[in-house]
Amino acid sequence: MRTPLKTLSSVLTVLMLLLASAACNGKETSNAGGAGEEVVLEYWHTYSDEEEVILKEKIKPLFEKEHPGIKLKLTRMPYEGLKQQVIAGVGSGEAPDLMRMDIIWVPEFAKMGALQEVSKFDGFDEIKDKQFKTTMSTNAYNSGYYGLPIDTNTKIAIYNKKLLKKAGLSEAPKTMGELADASRTLVEKGELGGIGIGGPNSWSMLPYFWSLGGKLTNDDFTKVDGYLNSQESIKALETLVSWHEEGLISPTIIGKEPGTWDGMKHDEYLMIDDGPWFYSVLMNDKKAKRDVMEYTIRGLIPEGPGGSHSVIGGQNLVTFVNSEHPKEAWTFMKWMASKEPQLIMGETGLIPTNKEAANDPKFLETPFAEEYVQQLETALPRTPIPQWAEMEEILNLNFEKAIRGKMTPEEALEDATKKIKAVMN
Repeated sequence: MRTPLKTLSSVLTVLMLLLASAACNGKETSNAGGAGEEVVLEYWHTYSDEEEVILKEKIKPLFEKEHPGIKLKLTRMPYEGLKQQVIAGVGSGEAPDLMRMDIIWVPEFAKMGALQEVSKFDGFDEIKDKQFKTTMSTNAYNSGYYGLPIDTNTKIAIYNKKLLKKAGLSEAPKTMGELADASRTLVEKGELGGIGIGGPNSWSMLPYFWSLGGKLTNDDFTKVDGYLNSQESIKALETLVSWHEEGLISPTIIGKEPGTWDGMKHDEYLMIDDGPWFYSVLMNDKKAKRDVMEYTIRGLIPEGPGGSHSVIGGQNLVTFVNSEHPKEAWTFMKWMASKEPQLIMGETGLIPTNKEAANDPKFLETPFAEEYVQQLETALPRTPIPQWAEMEEILNLNFEKAIRGKMTPEEALEDATKKIKAVMN
């Protein structure tokens, strides 16, 4: 459940006072331990069971071997309620040295003054140049950078081979027009809508909205008016609404069954879009009756007037201002963003943010990796601003109103623009 805006405002006010108090108390930091002193870095993370095994058994021993005198204290945190726990930790001075943080949180915590500006640290530019540009952008705030990408993901188009053949195609559609035509052919043959959009929310709809020509803001994420409510954006949303009315989009967009995965597994949906976890989970499902690699094929998000764009997900690595070991924390951050650790974590299916690692033949041996790495070149971030949570809430509500016919696309986007302007200001 989202924190009400008034409550969130109160929390932030208290946090600012606590941060000011901590600054006045003059908590000392140590850039390095004394001679022979061992530095312990506390690291909060949200890795899965499988990912945590790799972190503990491969990443931690390798880093500590290469950097004697620095030890990692790994703490796995539940995602539910984590944001509030981090806020409390920062305010009380008990935040960890390092954290694997959801990319959409970084600008918000940077604005709070909770994070170190890593773009001021030695070697930052060299590390930055090796990352995907869009994943790096999720760490930006107020002309600085406050974290490094540690793993990334995006969504690609996944097609059911049986229905693709029934639509008269032998390969994945390249354009939005081809996708709509294929779905229309299947509907005429009695199949469910072929375009499996998971719901009327930003994560599900933005790949189509962007590719169809829609925009959320200007390029530096400072202005929404003239972009979200532009004629191009209105046209993009009108197209999606018309597809829904025509039955080309699966019933998942308004919360009906079957879900996207079931619709794909049971040959009911032509296409869904999803991340690499779709394959990593189903390929390791011992109860699966069919090999997911056999009944699906992959492609980029079909190109529309705006190009082929998907949405970026993933995690960033940050260090907090109250860390007593900023030098050592930065040492780990730089190391974790380098090729070898990125390839090690890539064993779990996580996509490296280091371009060299992502394009390494070893990683690309993963059967489904190539399309995801290619899609990352044009994938876009959910607006990396401190107000994204409020912005997303407005977008989700108005996207749904447009899809359900409670607002015209133009009314929905004009209303959203007005409300988001107020939030951004």
